[in-house]
Amino acid sequence: MSPPSESSRRYGADGARAPKVRPAGARVNLLYLPAGLLALTAIWAPPLGLGLGLAGAALWAFGAHLTGQGLIAEQAYRARKYARRPAWPRKIMASGLIAGGTALGALSHAADPWAALLCAGLAAALHLAAFGPDPLQDRLPEGEEMAHDRALRITERAEAELTALRAAITPLRDRTLNEEVEAFVTSARGLLTLVEEDPRDLLAVRRLLGVYLTGAREASERYAALAARRRSPADREEYRALLHDLQQNFAARAAKMLQEDAMDMTIEIEVLRDRLRREGMVVQAEEVD
Repeated sequence: MSPPSESSRRYGADGARAPKVRPAGARVNLLYLPAGLLALTAIWAPPLGLGLGLAGAALWAFGAHLTGQGLIAEQAYRARKYARRPAWPRKIMASGLIAGGTALGALSHAADPWAALLCAGLAAALHLAAFGPDPLQDRLPEGEEMAHDRALRITERAEAELTALRAAITPLRDRTLNEEVEAFVTSARGLLTLVEEDPRDLLAVRRLLGVYLTGAREASERYAALAARRRSPADREEYRALLHDLQQNFAARAAKMLQEDAMDMTIEIEVLRDRLRREGMVVQAEEVD
């Protein structure tokens, strides 16, 4: 099966994940500036003005934080051909917080309540105009919502496994291991993209991801625990060999799963599970559900 066009936009010809521009950058950082200025000017206000000013600054700062989180969630939503909307509308909530902070800031400087309300509305409108609202609808193909929703749950759980795998190895500050982990993550995400866009045999997908990703994550955590106590070249090479073998075979197994008989894939999954047990690196490999 040829990769869909959405995949080609996220992965290069060599399978590497396309670089992303972090959405929560300078624009969001600028939102913290009014919070700081409001807190600073409130210091010289009377007690009531001080309280209102500090409360307004806190709302502004929290609104800026939510804006950044909302932009990150929106980027993840738009990066997928099919996706569920963010769990809660962070940017819209941030507009409300910034409106509240603006109103309190105006009141702390003895503004008329109606003027404070007008400033609050203007601030909320400008925030929404600058950052836009959150995605409010799931993006799933009509008639296949249930299958794609299940596929999205599988990929979200798999992403959690990949995040845990990377988190286990990163603190070791081993550049070679970090590069090999990233290569494994890239291979896994290539399959996740196909699963999102063409959810065929989800049971086989779940079993494949469960064995590979849970196995790799548990092996990584076990090696990281050993390396924290003692740095053994033998342990390091054993872990590298296992990770390299998983990474080299992942794409081939995924392609076979999508093209051939599910029974053959079940046999291969069991063979891999037995291999992981013999390595002594993995206690248990659960299915990703």
